[in-house]
Amino acid sequence: MNIELLAPAGSKEKMFYAFLYGADAIYFAGREYGLRANAKNFSRDEMKETVEYAHSLNKKCYVTVNIVFHDEDLDGIKEYLLFLDSIKVDAILASDITVISLYKELKLHMELHISTQASTLNREAALFYKSMGAKRIVLAREASREDIIDIKKNTGLDLECFVHGAMCTSFSGRCILSNYCTNRDSNRGGCAQICRWEFDYYKDNKKITDKKFSMTSKDLNMIEYIKDMSSIGVNSFKIEGRMRSIYYVSTVILTYRRLIDKIKNNTLTDNDKEYALKILNRVANRESMSQFYNKLPGVNEQYYLGRKEESNQDFLGLILDSNNGLVKIEERNYFKVGDKVDFLGPSFETFSYVIDTIYDIDMNKLDVANHPQEIVYLKLDRDIPKHSMMRVHIE
Repeated sequence: MNIELLAPAGSKEKMFYAFLYGADAIYFAGREYGLRANAKNFSRDEMKETVEYAHSLNKKCYVTVNIVFHDEDLDGIKEYLLFLDSIKVDAILASDITVISLYKELKLHMELHISTQASTLNREAALFYKSMGAKRIVLAREASREDIIDIKKNTGLDLECFVHGAMCTSFSGRCILSNYCTNRDSNRGGCAQICRWEFDYYKDNKKITDKKFSMTSKDLNMIEYIKDMSSIGVNSFKIEGRMRSIYYVSTVILTYRRLIDKIKNNTLTDNDKEYALKILNRVANRESMSQFYNKLPGVNEQYYLGRKEESNQDFLGLILDSNNGLVKIEERNYFKVGDKVDFLGPSFETFSYVIDTIYDIDMNKLDVANHPQEIVYLKLDRDIPKHSMMRVHIE
């Protein structure tokens, strides 16, 4: 069973943590033609370095070229595609027919993956893209289980599906709310996330309630169905979140990595899934649901009148070094003596620890660590690998 775990990479740092924590492949954008204009994104030199690094790990890199192109965007696109091909990018993600046609015309070596921006939900659309050279379809987030089965059966294409992260209130790739409200084009990388705004509610020019109205979708979470998804032919499980933190990317990737490995080994239990849900429900600031997979979303899959999106402060520290049980930590959020915490990393099972003593860089004892990015030390009965993380304890 070959299941690819595909991670977002909004920067080189996030790329590093995505691979370290278990991703088989990453997707990212250059400074042009991608849909996350506010992400740091990659210069051409960084893209080349990233591809070389990924291939040294026997992992893959996919580059998004998936904006909706206007005439002024076409300048340089042919040269850009040739550049991506020359640095041996494994695939591009495209949705505009101009890019797809150029891919075929230029006879590029990298694969063509059809972006979720194309909103593919049926076999005929998938077969058309296959005729244009596509190897993989990134299905719209709105695809149901039945859609996936039908498309797989009738096309034989590789299928990539989102399994975790933010949803789009509109059909994937079809939203114009941002354009209408702010003149920022969501389909060219400038989405202002109008669906997450709160509005006064009027009827017949009269304000109905003091509660604010929103149309915000809850996040996507497919933990309950990833085994089933693999059985019906999904080849790649995609995590959304190029703008998210290294803690988010690392935690989500590690959680899905361990579940996928258990599926492969036929050892996945209900307790494994329950624990994974506890972790994932804390790592983001919105509730998450399975959304369209097994039914049409209803009132429970969306926020309407009021919601809480509190900042997550579970990420307590990043492990910088460890020697004879003296663990050097870069603090990220407040913690104190007596707190129960978890240590997590890709090379060991997550374990808990009650903080006995905190030391500053001069080995003076502290009661609390409350200065972000302050360097502190803890004494444990084991060493913790560099790039591991410390978080609030999760039962």
